[in-house]
Amino acid sequence: MISFNDGATDHIPDDDWPDVGKASHAVVQDAVNAGVFVFGAGLERQRASVVARDGMVTDGPYPETKEVIGGFVVVNVASREEALTWAAKIADACRCAQEVRELMPDPETDAMLRRADSDTPLNVIVAPGNGRPAGCRCVPETRTTGNNRLQ
Repeated sequence: MISFNDGATDHIPDDDWPDVGKASHAVVQDAVNAGVFVFGAGLERQRASVVARDGMVTDGPYPETKEVIGGFVVVNVASREEALTWAAKIADACRCAQEVRELMPDPETDAMLRRADSDTPLNVIVAPGNGRPAGCRCVPETRTTGNNRLQ
């Protein structure tokens, strides 16, 4: 997962945002073309809601949290070095530093999804402009693996 902190792009003048958007979408298109793009999104600038095990909902993040994620991209690559290469491209396009973290695999969830996919695939029509081709099949996996496989 490649991510940046909320506020990391605050230095970008309003007039530059169209260029930043164009550059970041170009990197996403490159990742799609390379077959490594899984999912990406910016997060609304708002406090998160924290849901406890008992279902109680409170405002978050917790006070000790210093930074929150402002946006992220998940890429499916063979090595950390390849992830760092994509992070460098994203950093250049978005004009801010990026963090790179590996998502933990979950073979049991992957097996469940393969079984579910063979029975009833989820077909999604994707609106233009979000970096994924219209008409792609998107099979969501759990947050444990953080993957969406585009087929």
